[in-house]
Amino acid sequence: MSDVAAIDQLVDKHQALKKEIAKVIVGQEEVINQILLSIYTGGHSLLIGVPGLAKTLMVNTIAKTLGLDFKRIQFTPDLMPSDILGSEVLDQNRNFKFIKGPVFGNIILADEINRTPPKTQAALLEAMQERAVTISGKQHKLELPYFVLATQNPIEQEGTYPLPEAQLDRFMFAIELKYPSVEEEIAVVKATTSDDVTHVNSMFNASEILDIQHLIRRIPVPDAVVEYAVKLVNSTRPNLETASDFVRQYLDWGAGPRASQNLILAAKAHAAINGKYSPDAEDVQAVATGILRHRIIKNYKAEAEGISEEKIIQQLL
Repeated sequence: MSDVAAIDQLVDKHQALKKEIAKVIVGQEEVINQILLSIYTGGHSLLIGVPGLAKTLMVNTIAKTLGLDFKRIQFTPDLMPSDILGSEVLDQNRNFKFIKGPVFGNIILADEINRTPPKTQAALLEAMQERAVTISGKQHKLELPYFVLATQNPIEQEGTYPLPEAQLDRFMFAIELKYPSVEEEIAVVKATTSDDVTHVNSMFNASEILDIQHLIRRIPVPDAVVEYAVKLVNSTRPNLETASDFVRQYLDWGAGPRASQNLILAAKAHAAINGKYSPDAEDVQAVATGILRHRIIKNYKAEAEGISEEKIIQQLL
């Protein structure tokens, strides 16, 4: 099949997939789109939202519709790296045997990732970056496709350990979940307070998702679009001579090169699901907020004046 035909097929399958997810999840269309974009490109996502916004249900439903193995890890202050990665135990014949931890799956939901100390947070880094874990000097490959979808509660800071910037940078998207509208909430209450159980069908399998990831990477990008994305990321860096007064006034630190790579990959996927065979500047703009939100660091002046990351990104766009 040609790449053009494959993109046309992806558009139809993407719409069918969203309809299947909508059987269980009411609204949150933009959030679901961004999670799917990160899956189509092989990236990880951080979901930021208050409790009760169906973050866990959403990830579980997406895993079912994609036909992938889903594992949930509840992060707590006493969680150890071996609780996630697995450990070696002595069997009956006094040989060491590796028992896999919950990190071995296709979609890993790292629930409330900021509740666990840095040592355990860092245990995920190798899995996210290398798609492998090392135990007792031996590397164990993870099954592909592999995604970490982490959740974080933004309002409860008691007993939390903020994610280090280096780990935040490993997430392709930081996705903010907002409260549903009144109509959506009415639909949620009706659906969840009855005895009806909604079943979703699997629309993909693991090999099809890997094919989509390769297809996205093969999509050509005009040089002007790459330049636009790189200049956009450059414009977030306050320590450059070319930085605007606005950025110097409100930012302590800007986004790194990984942001430029992710902008282009996400723009390719955004173009593909909208039936375009090559991305343009509009596709870069459409994904910019989710990709830059967690990579720019505001200063005290921005905090004091209540200027959000979103507002800064919109100003740069």
